[in-house]
Amino acid sequence: MRPVNRLNGFLVIDKPAGITSREAANIVQTWFPKIKLGHAGTLDPAATGVLVMGIGSTATRLIEYVQDQEKVYLTTIRLGGTSTTDDAEGDITPGKSNIPPDELQVKTALKQFTGSISQTPPAYSAAKIQGERAHTKARRGEDVILQPRAVTVHEIRWIRYLYPELELEIRCSKGTYIRSIARDLGEALGIGGYVQQLRRTRIGQLTGEQAVPLTATPEEAQRALLPIEIAVTHLVKCDVSAEDAVRLQKGQTLRGERNELQTGEVALWHGERFLGIGRYDAEHQSFRPVKMVLVDQ
Repeated sequence: MRPVNRLNGFLVIDKPAGITSREAANIVQTWFPKIKLGHAGTLDPAATGVLVMGIGSTATRLIEYVQDQEKVYLTTIRLGGTSTTDDAEGDITPGKSNIPPDELQVKTALKQFTGSISQTPPAYSAAKIQGERAHTKARRGEDVILQPRAVTVHEIRWIRYLYPELELEIRCSKGTYIRSIARDLGEALGIGGYVQQLRRTRIGQLTGEQAVPLTATPEEAQRALLPIEIAVTHLVKCDVSAEDAVRLQKGQTLRGERNELQTGEVALWHGERFLGIGRYDAEHQSFRPVKMVLVDQ
């Protein structure tokens, strides 16, 4: 097993509006030349805020676990019109009704968008259709038919409503499209709606306060690197012995009852040392290594 390079870690950047997540990643790559890099959770070009970069081969292997964590957004929804892209970047069509809904009507309509819900991604999105991004087909003028998917909206916090603008804070699972919520809310109210502004403020425990701007220097970016174990803060922590740590790193399965654990993935530790991710099988009382790391000492 190849040891983890000391420049492995996660970097939180504050993506500005007007560039794609890929373009932001290209700027970050100049800070870490010849080092593998990936990002968790694409932000639309018009959106701003927390974009997490995995720096180094081990961090990029773990970045899916950052992506799996809940996200928090601040959004301004503009009611009274629809957009081809479900945000202010598209072609806008005024709504059919000129009667603004009152606060009670909006709050009542919002209730259907919390909990486990089904939503259809925007036509202009990174969702794939037979291996191709939906936005690529949409920009060619092709019909885009996307299937609804299940997502979870944990909480919608009311901030301000002054028609036509509605400000909300939304805490949700991965795969949730805020643009779809805006579109569907406008449809439920019968007046149309789209995202006017969108800012992501948090992924898991990673927040904008930890972010570095794209104007940072390579030295500042390197100092801001966070350890790889931040990718698994949402997983149950499981401590193993030194002997079991060696066996797991060799790819061996462990046997042993852990009454405090349920079947699923866990973060494996030996004392203060993060070892990687394993899967515990409660029925067979066994651990199987999933993604192990070996950090330079």
